[in-house]
Amino acid sequence: METLAVVLEEPQRLVLSQLDLTPQGDADVVVDIEWSGISTGTERLLWSGRMPQFPGMGYPLVPGYESVGRVTAAGSRSGCRLGDRVFVPGARCFGDVRGLFGGAASRLVVPGARVLSIDEDLGERGVLLALAATAHHAISASGAARPELIVGHGVLGRLLARLALLEGGAPPVVWEQNPARAEGARGYEVRHPLDDQRCDYRAIYDVSGDASILDGLVERLAPGGEIVLAGFYSEPLSFAFPPAFMREARIRVAAEWREDDLSAARELVESGRLSLDDLITHRRAASEAAAAYRTAFGEDSCLKMILDWRGTA
Repeated sequence: METLAVVLEEPQRLVLSQLDLTPQGDADVVVDIEWSGISTGTERLLWSGRMPQFPGMGYPLVPGYESVGRVTAAGSRSGCRLGDRVFVPGARCFGDVRGLFGGAASRLVVPGARVLSIDEDLGERGVLLALAATAHHAISASGAARPELIVGHGVLGRLLARLALLEGGAPPVVWEQNPARAEGARGYEVRHPLDDQRCDYRAIYDVSGDASILDGLVERLAPGGEIVLAGFYSEPLSFAFPPAFMREARIRVAAEWREDDLSAARELVESGRLSLDDLITHRRAASEAAAAYRTAFGEDSCLKMILDWRGTA
């Protein structure tokens, strides 16, 4: 089998290529991809060449970990059914071409245990389950306090705010400096940092990816408060010790979501408690992938770009 895939041949050089697929095993499924999302965090770093050393890192590679498609072949030990619509968090099925994270392709071979069946009605919104699971992982860690301040009003920041509202209590405040991203709040307030004078936030969740932000956040922290680093940072982070010492600040890193986070996110979405509406702002045919990536990384109004793979498998 072959697939049409997005291939980053080297930094800032992206092409669509026909690649051979690893043969399907008894525990594998073949998924014809319908939609995949473009991450403005990790994929931007891969595209720009600023991605820190990471397992599987190297070029050429197939990016993407936000894919939705239809099972068209299911091995006897895959645990999946033909015709199921599934979320696929990436794949490694391209031979010598690295799959980091391997979801941006028209067809994938992936272990059945890796995919997640989703409701038909989710459609293209299913690509957002990875970010919903990321937000769930950050906010549901043992002993975690619900966010009082969220820094960044992209898709992840909006999902964190929506999850915080589900827990009750006062709505979180969200900081956003870019006017193009300040709109779209649902039940919470978006402020420019300069318009916010509070310095007693007990839980600050940063999803900005800005490695220089820690000193400014420590200043806004209540004594004994926590800063949660829920974004992805390409540069080393540092902070001045005395202000953090005076506040006895805690800093927590929220790592990659896990399988139970993905299942929890699906349940919240399919039950209607967590909305994924109004988060996908741009769409392009997969044949226009190069232009889609430029838009995703270059236009402030683009919250989430998805590629439509239907008809290309």
